Amino acid sequence: MITNELCETLLSSCAGGMSALRAIVKLVPAGGDGDKVSPPTHEGGKYAFEKRVVDGRSDVETVLLDSVQSQANRLEDALLTAVRAGDIRIPLLQMDIAGHQTITSLSAPHRVHDAIFRDCQYKGTRFRDSEIGKEMVEARAWNATGMFRLCPTALLFGTWDSQSGAGVNSAKFARALVSEIIGFDAVQGKRTSSRIDPLGVKAMPGTIYESKTEQWVLAEEASAGGRKPQLYKSKSATSTGKPAAINHGNIPPTISDGGVTFREARQTAVLSFAQIRKLRFPVKGKESPEVNEAGRAVVAALGVLALALQLKEGYQLRSRCQLIPVSEPEFEWIGSIASDTTKSQIEVGTALEAFNALYQRAKSTGLEWREEPITLTPEEKLVKLVQMSDQSTDVEE
Repeated sequence: MITNELCETLLSSCAGGMSALRAIVKLVPAGGDGDKVSPPTHEGGKYAFEKRVVDGRSDVETVLLDSVQSQANRLEDALLTAVRAGDIRIPLLQMDIAGHQTITSLSAPHRVHDAIFRDCQYKGTRFRDSEIGKEMVEARAWNATGMFRLCPTALLFGTWDSQSGAGVNSAKFARALVSEIIGFDAVQGKRTSSRIDPLGVKAMPGTIYESKTEQWVLAEEASAGGRKPQLYKSKSATSTGKPAAINHGNIPPTISDGGVTFREARQTAVLSFAQIRKLRFPVKGKESPEVNEAGRAVVAALGVLALALQLKEGYQLRSRCQLIPVSEPEFEWIGSIASDTTKSQIEVGTALEAFNALYQRAKSTGLEWREEPITLTPEEKLVKLVQMSDQSTDVEE
């Protein structure tokens, strides 16, 4: 698909007639058939297994390899990389606290509505009370211009203003782009572990003690100065007072559940034109079909670009979980009924050119955004909270 064709297709899809754009990418482990991969772990260190109805079968054992939320974060990261490379210019909130990476509206967990930005100021005014902050607070699907100007990616990946205290009346934008990676006919694997200490340190219970000045001390040092010695506890609390608590000594071989194999992994990504068509973009208090269609097409183009960038970057999901597409992925344009589909391939260069062209078109209608990053200043209490946390020795709950 060439640039002009993609632009026209996105414009017409956002105007009506198209239900969604779908990309189904079949994936295999980088190690080949039968290679074990590591899914994400959830509460209790468990994998998310579930049975799904697939191809008429109701007993297909599946495992979650990358959730909708995780996929959204990866797609946002791909867009952030494009911003930093100068390939695209989109609005970006950002803030810095010494010793930590820059936080942006493409990396904060709750996007533009994150508590991090709530506890910041813009030009000396609390962000949510500032002129641009009020545009965000007041934005709704039927009045999405302020969000378009401040954080258009929130219109794509969804956001909820849970900080407003308005309950059901708070601003919510449903996801227009949803992606998930699942393994089909999944089988639980096993994990083994052991450690042979080259120094041959034996178990010796009651040997290792806590210290206020060092990580650990021996018994005679622990009781020096008349102090009451306390046996050293490991973070897991499985070893107390033994060399194993400080990672010395042998660890007997163990076996436990770990990793999975599967028949096939599949990414399913859906860009909903039906959701995007709910967005309206009044300019200077007036609404027009031309502006609405232009704004919607920009949001859709941003989604297509994010997917294309992800396909180019690859699927290194986590340690021991690299997946590779079986073939060149295709995009399916779905009409008003499921059987009305048209397939095409979209290169990154084409998606990039189409996005930039469609933004210029929207800009010509009066719908534009801030192309330079918007720098916020963290409030003093937020800085102190982070500093206290950095200095704390408490273990995260």
